[in-house]
Amino acid sequence: MMADVIAVVLLLAVAAYSCGGGTDYGAGFWDLTAGGAERGKRPRWLIDHAMAPVWEVNNVWLVFVLVIMWTGFPVLFQTVFSAMWLPLALAAVGMVLRGAGFALRKPSRRLAGRRLYGAVFAVSSLLTPFFLGAAAGGIASGRVAPGTPAAQDAWSNPTSLLFGLLAVAATALLGAVFLAADARRFDAPDLDRYFRGRALGALAAVAVLAVVTLFVTHDDAPHVWRGLTRGVGLVFVVLAAVATLATAGLLLRPSGSWSRVTGVTAVASAVTAWGMAQRPYLIPTSLTVAEGAGAAGTLRWLGVVTLVAVLLVFPAIALLYWLDTRGELESLTDADLRRRGAGDQG
Repeated sequence: MMADVIAVVLLLAVAAYSCGGGTDYGAGFWDLTAGGAERGKRPRWLIDHAMAPVWEVNNVWLVFVLVIMWTGFPVLFQTVFSAMWLPLALAAVGMVLRGAGFALRKPSRRLAGRRLYGAVFAVSSLLTPFFLGAAAGGIASGRVAPGTPAAQDAWSNPTSLLFGLLAVAATALLGAVFLAADARRFDAPDLDRYFRGRALGALAAVAVLAVVTLFVTHDDAPHVWRGLTRGVGLVFVVLAAVATLATAGLLLRPSGSWSRVTGVTAVASAVTAWGMAQRPYLIPTSLTVAEGAGAAGTLRWLGVVTLVAVLLVFPAIALLYWLDTRGELESLTDADLRRRGAGDQG
C-alpha cells in the first residue's frame, strides 16, 4: 500500500517538473527561435525578466524526483540510469550548460559573449527536454528491464522519439503561454500577441504529436496504449484534451491568467495519463511497483518527508510564484542603484 502511495507521489513530482521546469525550457526554445540580435531583442528582454526571479526553483521538483527514485524505488533507479545513461547524461549536461548560459548572458558586456552564452542557453533548452522525453519513452515502451545493458535501442525507438518531440512541443507551449501572460504584466501588447501566436502554433504541434504518439504506442508500447484508452488513463487523456481546447480558446484573445491554468492542466494531465497507463508497472511489463519498491521503513520515511514538503516547501514555492506574477520580485537596475546611491549621499 505504501509503495503505491509513494509511486503516486513520484508521478506527481514528475508532472510538477514537467510543468515548472518545462516552462523554463520553453522560454529557452523561444529564445532560440527569436531571430537575430535586433529582431529578437524584445522577446529576449521579456524572457530575461520573466525567468530571472524563479527559474532556479523549478529544479526542486527534479531533485525530489531523483530522491524518490533512488531511495523509494532503487531497482527502477538502477535500471533506468544503467540502460539509458547516455541520454540522461546529455540531459544533465544540458541542464548545467543551460543554467550557466542564462546566468552569464546578461552580465556579459561583449556582444560576442552574450551571443555565445545565449546560444548555449537556448540550444540546451531544446536538447534537455528531448533527451528526458526520449528516456521516458524507453520506459513506456518496455525496452528497459532489470539487468538490461545500455543500448541505443532503449532510447532511439519510435516511442522515445515521439516522447522527446512531444516534450519539446509541450515545453514550448508552456513557455509561450506564460510569456504572453508576463507580457501583459509588463504592459507590452505587442509581445502578448507575439507569444500568443507562438503558443497557438505550439499547441497545434502538441495536439498532432499526441495523436501520432497514441497510434504508435498501439504496436510499440501496447501495455501503455491499453492503459491510455481505458480506465483512469483514459480519464486523464480526456482531461488533457479538454484543457488543450480550452487553452486554444483562451489564446485567441488576451486571457489573463486562465490560459496558464489550462496549459498547465493539459501538460500535467498528459503526464499523469502516462503514469496511470503503466499501472501496476514502473517499467512495463518487467517491473511492478511492489517489485521495485525499497524497504518498508524507507517508504514510511519518504511519506514523512513528503508530508513535511507539503506543509513547508510547497507553500513557500507557491508564495514565490504568487509574488513573481504580481511583479514583486523585480531585480534592481543600474538606474535604481544610482538613485539609491545619490539618496544615501544626500
